[in-house]
Amino acid sequence: MLFKKGAEAYLYKEEWYGLQVVRKHRLPKAYRVPKLDSEIKHARTIREVRLMYEATRTGVPAPSVYFIDLDDSAIIMEFIDGSKLKDIVRSLDHDKRVKIFYRIGQQIALLHQNNIVHGDLTTSNMILTPFGKVFFIDFGLGEFSSSIEDKGVDMHLMRRALESAHYEHSAECFKAVIDGYKAILGDKQSSDVLNRVKEIELRGRYLKRKTSNDRES
Repeated sequence: MLFKKGAEAYLYKEEWYGLQVVRKHRLPKAYRVPKLDSEIKHARTIREVRLMYEATRTGVPAPSVYFIDLDDSAIIMEFIDGSKLKDIVRSLDHDKRVKIFYRIGQQIALLHQNNIVHGDLTTSNMILTPFGKVFFIDFGLGEFSSSIEDKGVDMHLMRRALESAHYEHSAECFKAVIDGYKAILGDKQSSDVLNRVKEIELRGRYLKRKTSNDRES
């Protein structure tokens, strides 16, 4: 059953040897030369599997991978039973919401500590299970990187996603993320990344002003 269409891939919920699974199928791109398209899809499929494996190895909940079909550019992975965080943030009471986002900050820190950048940290890519675990899903835009810039962009995207989808709770949620992040990385490492977040935000404001001024002139 198809349950999500993305620009890069379609997601199907299926049964596989008695297990409920998700099959992620990367789509061919007609604008690319077929051989190059195949190589890119293969590389991205393998990278995503490696990122999920390494994430779980660091202690961050992510779907287990059961099978990789490189001929079809597909990943068969564990179906995570739970609620997409985007759909339930408003219904959570304050204390539970802060606790969950503090844990998310810790999990982001564990990824960054191990040079894993998720690439799309939004509440649409986080699932809260009935047992209180927060799973990170969709590592399709992720990468392995030790760059402070890349980690700063990761955190910046988290902040922007909260402001966009959960404006009324964004400040308290992002503060909880930062507190959890600092609890794992300590002041020095976390400050390097969080200062870069501020730089990225300033760059964005400058570009907006410049674009606006260019239109007016």
